[in-house]
Amino acid sequence: MSAPEKATQAEIAARVKAIESIMIEKGLMTTEAVDRLAEIYENEVGPQLGAKVVAKAWTDPDFKKRLLENASTACAELGIGGLQGEDMVAVEDTDEVHHVIVCTLCSCYPWPVLGLPPNWYKMPQYRASLVRAPRRVLREEFGYDVPDSVEIRVWDSSSELRYWVLPQRPAGTDGLSEDELAALVTRDSMIGVGPTKAAA
Repeated sequence: MSAPEKATQAEIAARVKAIESIMIEKGLMTTEAVDRLAEIYENEVGPQLGAKVVAKAWTDPDFKKRLLENASTACAELGIGGLQGEDMVAVEDTDEVHHVIVCTLCSCYPWPVLGLPPNWYKMPQYRASLVRAPRRVLREEFGYDVPDSVEIRVWDSSSELRYWVLPQRPAGTDGLSEDELAALVTRDSMIGVGPTKAAA
């Protein structure tokens, strides 16, 4: 991440903290309410739900088929859906193709499976550069080196279609349970800008 991006993130964090303080001071929210909202997005909504879907797809071929045919319907089978998840599309990484998502117009994002979008996802630099030079952006901005032999496909999310990535199952995970597999799935692997965790 470049110095200007780090500075921008620091400015955003400072503004959020200031707004939070004013809302609490004015009696519009309590500290407990702020903590509860953070807890919801950390534990009840977000990447851990997407990880659960990915682990299910890794272990259940029939579910994986349904997921790739209609991600929103398949996620609903697991009780996952709602706002920003009405029209989700899962794209599967293979040995030959690696997928990465972006929203070039704004920051459309599949909230039910990935939670809140990271700040960098919303930045114009990411949105423009990824489309033009995805391999370079993945390598230089995220430290994620996709081999030249693997094609990179960039998917542009919109308010009509919100893409996310079904990453490849890591090697050496044959004996793991769904919960153990879910622990290997990262938000970045479902965006396509990073790997899953390796099996211990």
